[in-house]
Amino acid sequence: MWESDPVVAMRAADAVEKISLQKPALLAPFAGELLGLMAEAEQPELRWHLALLAPRLPLTSVERARAAANLRRYLADRSSIVRTFALQALTDLSAHDPALRDEVVELLHDAARSGTAAMKARARKLLKQLGLH
Repeated sequence: MWESDPVVAMRAADAVEKISLQKPALLAPFAGELLGLMAEAEQPELRWHLALLAPRLPLTSVERARAAANLRRYLADRSSIVRTFALQALTDLSAHDPALRDEVVELLHDAARSGTAAMKARARKLLKQLGLH
């Protein structure tokens, strides 16, 4: 994922993200490095995979705050997919950090009103999942 070739980095991120669905514990030793990559990544395809896998990592409260900060920055990305997956990831993180919930609910309401079509759809779905439709 740290590869300078964007195609290789994206494919590696895709593979790691898929692995994290089934075996998130495999990534535990690399949580710090992955959070560092989240902060540095500029490529949208890399960012959206990192956004999806971040909430699957076993994070400490400090690491969770770091991931949330990265995801907040992703909400300003030029890519609608990155912004949409950042909303998903922040919502997923808030399940492990109730302090994030109020902020996430506000972000979801904002996205449901003024986001891209993908963001509006995802925000409505997430608000419904949270019982706040």
